Amino acid sequence: MIQSSPDVHLDLFADWLGDVDLRVVAAFTGEPVPLADQVGDGLVVLGGRMSAHSDSDAPWLPEVRALLADASTRGVPTLGICLGAQLLAVARGGRVQVAAPPGREAGLADVRWRPEAVGDTVVGPVAALADDRHRTPQPSMHADAVVDLPRGAVWLASSPMYPYQAFRVGSAWGVQFHPEASAATLRAWADGHDDVDTEAVLAAYAARADEVTAAGRALAQSFAVHVRTVAQEPEALVV
Repeated sequence: MIQSSPDVHLDLFADWLGDVDLRVVAAFTGEPVPLADQVGDGLVVLGGRMSAHSDSDAPWLPEVRALLADASTRGVPTLGICLGAQLLAVARGGRVQVAAPPGREAGLADVRWRPEAVGDTVVGPVAALADDRHRTPQPSMHADAVVDLPRGAVWLASSPMYPYQAFRVGSAWGVQFHPEASAATLRAWADGHDDVDTEAVLAAYAARADEVTAAGRALAQSFAVHVRTVAQEPEALVV
């Protein structure tokens, strides 16, 4: 797992991923980013406060992009979350816009699952929990956004503010939302932005907490199952 900011951590995924053997690479401390053949059976790239292009402020980002490009083409099951999804998009030839015109998507995003998500190895179990309008609520906190998907990517979900909430490319999945985020983490992030109403964010989370955590848990567990399955049966990589 690659961590780019101290306040953007594994959070609820620490329990939801189950008994997987996790190695956390705290890149923001200077810990070296591994190569694709050194990450083991799977890879998670978390979010962060920087943009996907902030190489001068976060000099490890070129190595993370290279890792994502390599891992997703050589068959390593990979999950990029928020910044991780943006880095994945850029690494595979897509485009990310910094401070995108719709503004900050903060609080809960109504993630609407596209038909392509039904039966998908990783996000399919989340899409199965959606309401009658194919939506699940998920924590969100970003102002940058993927505006062009990589060539060959499968578009999996959107939201009213931003179209590319989830996609799959090669052996990697990118999600713009934060399925791992607890209410406490969301509070800390909201408090860090003058343009976010923290209490409104927390009220929205509390009102739909059961739906939020069910979707986040489903994503973590389906990804963990996929990692284990591919490790045991490489042909299961086909999605």
